Amino acid sequence: MWRGASRAGAVGLALLCLTALACERARAATKTSELRVCSDPNNLPFSNERQQGFENKIAELVAQDLNARLTYTWWAQHRGFVRNSLNANECDLLIGVPASFERTINTVPYYRSTYVFVTRHDRPLDIRSFDDPALKRLKIGVQMIGDDFTNTPPAHALTQRNIVQNVRGYSVYGDYRLPNPPARIIDAVAKGEVDVAIAWGPLAGYFAQKEPVALDVTPVSPQIDLPFLPFVFDISMGVRRSDTALRDRLNTIIARRKEDIDRILAQYGVPRVDATQESPAP
Repeated sequence: MWRGASRAGAVGLALLCLTALACERARAATKTSELRVCSDPNNLPFSNERQQGFENKIAELVAQDLNARLTYTWWAQHRGFVRNSLNANECDLLIGVPASFERTINTVPYYRSTYVFVTRHDRPLDIRSFDDPALKRLKIGVQMIGDDFTNTPPAHALTQRNIVQNVRGYSVYGDYRLPNPPARIIDAVAKGEVDVAIAWGPLAGYFAQKEPVALDVTPVSPQIDLPFLPFVFDISMGVRRSDTALRDRLNTIIARRKEDIDRILAQYGVPRVDATQESPAP
């Protein structure tokens, strides 16, 4: 009698466990049936509302791997972007964040890129270093964010070398009423408004291919301006700090689909830095 009761109890417990497991799997499947991505609607080559950017293509790849429907929350990547999108629970994933970005938990990096010098090919200036004496006399375009304490690394590097008077700033945000607002700095090189531009590599590599004249894109040197001003950065995907499960799944996908991700980045002209070269996270 006791043995029969025990057996029945064990069977009931097993069924309960199987049911609980099925429910848990169902909950997990429901959670990942939609991949909600936070993205900028006017920020090529990264993303746009027509889903033409490389981050859009990578998001499609991730959604496919998760067997999930891809949806977007569109928000300009200005101040308040994370607060009004990811942290407001309007979406779950940022496709491109610096690997050390503190407002999210981040995946392993899926690419590493660098700031670059951009010049016209028909003017063989061959600028490769911030210490090139030609930078003191050339017209230089550089990406700017706002005040001196939040400017881009190249702006600080030029200031440290007292290269200021011949520098023209281009906002990383640009005029948002225009398509592809950050592209103006690359346009300026093609039009001869500046002799050399210093810009973030993915932006420069993509728009250099679109200009009517040939442009040269050269990684800046050094990779780190002492004591600690890096120009090379690892880029990851970011999720809410509580969502470790999604972060872990994304890490698996990044490893499994590395060749596909690399192919997308190459199609968009993203300058890559060899991971064997030592560079800090931003």
